[in-house]
Amino acid sequence: MHLLVDENTAVQLLAPLRYVLPQHQVDHVTEVKWSGKKDVQLLVDAARKGYDALPTRDGRRLEDPDETDAIKKAGIHHIRYSQKEGGIGGLALAIGAIIAAMPFVVRELDAADCQRLVHIRGLSPVPGQRFESQDPRQKPPRYWR
Repeated sequence: MHLLVDENTAVQLLAPLRYVLPQHQVDHVTEVKWSGKKDVQLLVDAARKGYDALPTRDGRRLEDPDETDAIKKAGIHHIRYSQKEGGIGGLALAIGAIIAAMPFVVRELDAADCQRLVHIRGLSPVPGQRFESQDPRQKPPRYWR
């Protein structure tokens, strides 16, 4: 799987993410020189370049009809997470949640027969509490056209 980590995600996540996903390619938007690219164009370009998934801190994309439509058209998996706490502590919690969830998320995405929308909820030993995945054909978000 080829993952493009969004610009709003700390680059400190890259080393541990690459460590827990050694069979997968993990790039950051800044590494591919796409900093500042608007979300809709980023999704189009990511799909065109063969990326399979976009991990992002931008949880509000699914509330915007244009961005939701761009996610759907791009056909890539959308992996979002929240960082509820600020500062270094919040960053540590977010990175911990992502690192704990991603091997399981990627395993599910590798087996998926279509695009998935994933929300990493937080740290938990129970997979159903660690992340949520849905088939947008069965349970579409509000603006999924």
